[in-house]
Amino acid sequence: MPKRSRTIVRLSLAAALGLSLALPARALDGVAGPYLAGRIASAGYDYRAAVQYYTQALISDPRNPGFLESAIVANIALGEFERTIPMVTQIEQLGVESQAGNMVTFARLARDANWDALIAGIDKGRSAGQLVDGLCRAWALVGQGKMSDALLAFDEVAKGEGLKAFALYHKALALASVGDFEGADAIFSGEAGGPLRATRRGIIAHVQVLSQLERSADAMSLVQAAFGADPDPALAALRTELAAGKAVPFDVIADARDGVSEVFFTVAGALAPENPDVYTLAYARLAQFIRPTHVDAILLASSILETQGQYDVATSAYDLIPRDDPAFHAAELGRADALVRADRVDAAVEVLQQLAESHPGLATVWTALGDTLRRQERYADAAAAYDSAIATFGAPEAGQWVVYFARGIAHEREKQWPDAEADFRTALELSPDQPAVLNYLGYSYVEMKSNLDEALAMIERAVAARPEDGPIIDSLGWALYRLGRYKEAVGHMEKAVELMPVDSIVNDHLGDVYWAVGREREAEFQWKRALSFEPETEEEAARIRRKLEVGLDLVLQAEGAEPLAVSENAD
Repeated sequence: MPKRSRTIVRLSLAAALGLSLALPARALDGVAGPYLAGRIASAGYDYRAAVQYYTQALISDPRNPGFLESAIVANIALGEFERTIPMVTQIEQLGVESQAGNMVTFARLARDANWDALIAGIDKGRSAGQLVDGLCRAWALVGQGKMSDALLAFDEVAKGEGLKAFALYHKALALASVGDFEGADAIFSGEAGGPLRATRRGIIAHVQVLSQLERSADAMSLVQAAFGADPDPALAALRTELAAGKAVPFDVIADARDGVSEVFFTVAGALAPENPDVYTLAYARLAQFIRPTHVDAILLASSILETQGQYDVATSAYDLIPRDDPAFHAAELGRADALVRADRVDAAVEVLQQLAESHPGLATVWTALGDTLRRQERYADAAAAYDSAIATFGAPEAGQWVVYFARGIAHEREKQWPDAEADFRTALELSPDQPAVLNYLGYSYVEMKSNLDEALAMIERAVAARPEDGPIIDSLGWALYRLGRYKEAVGHMEKAVELMPVDSIVNDHLGDVYWAVGREREAEFQWKRALSFEPETEEEAARIRRKLEVGLDLVLQAEGAEPLAVSENAD
């Protein structure tokens, strides 16, 4: 789907959901402080602190709708569902319309399979947003056994602007849940209003539908087309069953309760890429509340919490995935990432080492371990982890380039250049136009004053792909400098500094380029800037100070380097 179309769909979705901030609060004397502190904590996604502050405010003013609404949202974000129920009851007794309160009520009624009450509430005007209302009502009709009415309800939702795809997806799931696999396939395949936007859950649902129709070959073809050779345990199990000719059960949705859970998950998944805010998190959390085994909802909620910087809460959320679930490895990878972001790298390494022992055949696990060890500058250990990842590879695939690239970096840092160069070359064989690899290899050649013409060509290709990437622009300028094409280098180095104004290395490079073209005072100014931005090593800082004392020419002479010389190819 084109980016503009995706944006329009998301705007339509937001409108259909009626997303809004919490109700305005009557901030009375004595409670304004805790409430405002809660708002500040919520804005920073610190939900634990927010709950504490809102609780304080509610002790003083328990009937304040704004306080109640805010406390409901914060508790949902923490996964404290039961604590919201008395708050929702209170806000209902006040006769105040609350989107968050209605979301909790819909979720609770669905969890309890109280379809009559859910439909009655929606028909009386209780709303969690047009899309959620319509889909929940349709699923409630499924729960009542009124399938014909439910299908009409899904069709009614589809009339809303930007909502057709959501309605069709849920209609297909509803048909499959009652055994109408032909009807579900007609939607999934595009014969009846589709095709639908390809999501992992949607594709797996369609695969299961095809299997139930005894179309195992078509199901296997769909798996291969969508996921390739992805070694994900769940997909591996699916392939095994299909290859054996077994009828894979349809279990994406078992009943109407699961359907309502899927409504909340669908909304969260649609909003998350561009709006990972508290309401998006709330939809994911409530999907889990209705269906505690909804692993994808747990993973989504956890990733949103990571995005929000709530690493401890995210780690706890990942822990909800049991060890025997096929998605356990994904949860552990997420937990390790959260630990890294929380600057608990040692703990992340321990998690990944244990995961590598239990899932030794997954390249993603070994790669994550290698990346984390590389972060610790344990380059030899990182290279060994990448070795294990590469050992799991079958036929060469373009996506494998990143592992060879990462191992090449580890080898280069260990000063094992022949091995590093071989890995970089392999990465480019697998994916010839990767800017990161082109730049890294090209820059390495420049620093070693080797293969300069080829290095320049590589870096120019990288720049063409990423014309606003500061490090790559710096590489181009530096390569031209190394080639003696000083005047050409100036503009590129100046642009690199514009893009990376506080980078010590880039400012130092610009100083050298200025000196080479006779702009000595400007060179000295750039070297001083480079020093002010704290070079990574004392050796680098000492070299810059020496240039300020005696100039670049004498520094090069003392180092036994070639003197500055304009290339014959220079302008």
